[in-house]
Amino acid sequence: MTIEHLRIARATNRLTEMVAFYRELFEFEIVGSFEDHEGFDGVMLGPPDGDFHFEFTHEKNGANESGEAPEDLIVLYLREAEWLAVRNRMTAIGVGSVASHNPYWDRHGVTITDPDGHRIALHRGAWGSATG
Repeated sequence: MTIEHLRIARATNRLTEMVAFYRELFEFEIVGSFEDHEGFDGVMLGPPDGDFHFEFTHEKNGANESGEAPEDLIVLYLREAEWLAVRNRMTAIGVGSVASHNPYWDRHGVTITDPDGHRIALHRGAWGSATG
């Protein structure tokens, strides 16, 4: 099976904050957006011409609550130069790390939370580069 593109979609009550966080920290670009589409606003963020993007939606008259478990993660595998650049941007914009529920992620990178409290593991090394 070949997957052409991956979208990770999450509901939020903090659409503006989420867009700013992902743009500032990961330098993602807005690759699409919509307003009042059947009661939803949304923004898609990712690398231009990338094979994935994040979609954050806000339901204007609905509840956008999270029922996260500590192992619910977005994992980004970053090569050394990118990993160091993200760490520098974390410091610049005041994003701190949190202890990961699974210590594997702390051994191989750092875990942070976005404005909604979703955990993001930043793996130091490309996909397949670590042993578990």
